Amino acid sequence: MKVSNAVEMIKEMLEDSSVPKNVRAKLEKTICFLQDKEESKIKVSRALHELEEISSDTNMQADTRTQIFNVVSMLEIV
Repeated sequence: MKVSNAVEMIKEMLEDSSVPKNVRAKLEKTICFLQDKEESKIKVSRALHELEEISSDTNMQADTRTQIFNVVSMLEIV
């Protein structure tokens, strides 16, 4: 399932020590949204909103931003 793949990609980003703490906290929040028991469209919508907020963070490295865009692309298909 695409949602579980997205969660795995986000968990990989959490393991990266170069990811700022505030971004890490939002990534954890995104995982919670995706693992929620709500309807798929609702939880994906919440996660996408959170990821779009994260992607505009100026402290983030370009490779992390690229990973976030990859997760967003994956979730938009769901």
